[in-house]
Amino acid sequence: MNQLAIAALSISVIVVSIFWYIRKPTSKAPPLPPGPLGLPIVGYLPFLNQNLLVQFSGLAQKYGPIVKLRVGNKLWVVIASPSLAKEVVRDHDLVFSNRDVPIAAQVVSFGENDMAWSPNNSGWRKMRKVFVHDVLSNINLDGSYNLRKDIVRKTIIDVYSTKIEKPIEMGELIGRCILNIILNLLWGGTIEGDEGERVITEFKALLPKLVGLLGKPNISDFFPILSGLDIQGVKKDMEIILQSYDRILDVAIAIGKKKLSENVIDQGRKDFLQILLELKENDEDTNRSITSKQLKGMLMDIVVAGTDTQSTTVEWAMAELMNNPEIMVKVQQELSSVIGINNMVEESHAPKLQYLRAVIKETLRLHPAVPLLLTRFPTKDSTIGGYSIPKNTTVFINACSIQRDPSIWHNPLKFKPERFLDTEEKMDFSGNTFSYIPFGSGRRLCPGTPLAERMMVHLLASLLHSFEWKLPKGETLDMSEKFGIGLKKNTPLFVIPSLRLSNLDLYT
Repeated sequence: MNQLAIAALSISVIVVSIFWYIRKPTSKAPPLPPGPLGLPIVGYLPFLNQNLLVQFSGLAQKYGPIVKLRVGNKLWVVIASPSLAKEVVRDHDLVFSNRDVPIAAQVVSFGENDMAWSPNNSGWRKMRKVFVHDVLSNINLDGSYNLRKDIVRKTIIDVYSTKIEKPIEMGELIGRCILNIILNLLWGGTIEGDEGERVITEFKALLPKLVGLLGKPNISDFFPILSGLDIQGVKKDMEIILQSYDRILDVAIAIGKKKLSENVIDQGRKDFLQILLELKENDEDTNRSITSKQLKGMLMDIVVAGTDTQSTTVEWAMAELMNNPEIMVKVQQELSSVIGINNMVEESHAPKLQYLRAVIKETLRLHPAVPLLLTRFPTKDSTIGGYSIPKNTTVFINACSIQRDPSIWHNPLKFKPERFLDTEEKMDFSGNTFSYIPFGSGRRLCPGTPLAERMMVHLLASLLHSFEWKLPKGETLDMSEKFGIGLKKNTPLFVIPSLRLSNLDLYT
């Protein structure tokens, strides 16, 4: 009887346990975001078009502000709302702080040894700290002002001397000026004279090819198993470009090391290369010393990101001003009031040029230099907006769509700088307002923003204060966009300058 009782009790326990287990509510994983169906193996890849911005906007209208796409072996998720962007770059910033690095970027970053593409590890944190606190410190930026001023001044003199009443390709003029500034900041005290001019010319010729390869769709990125074949030759082409850059970097580094050993500091200031070389050779402080690859990767970041994004933004700003002459009048009235007709622009004028700064902010709202920012790559499974985002998903934040969203911005396609003057919300480049993130946000916020802001304000103000600008006779202004890793004008902007200041000594 005891055995029967024990058996009966055991059976009862088992039955109750089974019943409880069946009735127990199971925790169900959140679903993947909605999105279009694709084909077997290739997914949505055959349906992608050249302008992902337009396509992503259309998918967001159909499926909502978070959309998934299977592209080859990759899962893409595109985010197009401030609240969801905040979840990625602020609430779960650590999880989403890595990149999905395309093969072209792996090459140009010296194997992910730079600030843009490196994973969030101790090496990346060291590089960023060195760049922000050592290279771009306020002391260094102030100390290099005269160099930036001189190059902008030479650009104004060149326009006055050779280009008055003649059509100028504005992107060419701006791009060369900014590249000249960047390279002189990097090693202005290192590579000088004819050699320095040759380096600028070589860098300028290679830069568009490099940026084009970074934005080129590559089958090896969609199907990593095929990467060794390099079917489109993207890796090979980027390696050829990098060889040319690497040769220049080696020459600059060798000269810089020699000057460092001889304790030579040109014009009483250190260029960026000298600062980085000192840190590289500083083996005692492991928190600040950097490797040879990191040194080259940081130099490439400064050249590529600094030149391309700034020149694109200033060209767009000029195009918008040509397209909105009443805004051009307001800007030049502010310049005359703040600077005076018998003075040249100084960086110290910038805080008082509120309308001009609003023009640049509005330009970056409508035409963000990197419209999809750089991708995020979660290190573990996560949940965003109630949807599951698996580990190693490629996450795009569509800054362009967010900054043109009619539910956020009134009349969003209209160029209206006043929207940055009339708001109580602090709209700056810090990435804290998630409806306005042209330079990103969170720990991956662009570290070069302080330098970029100084340079763009100074150069644009100098061009607008020194000259009047008009379109060539019979020409119409094309404001269409060309999408790549950046957002450029589809056709170059040609304009004709004429003198604006009566004191000709200001042009010589």
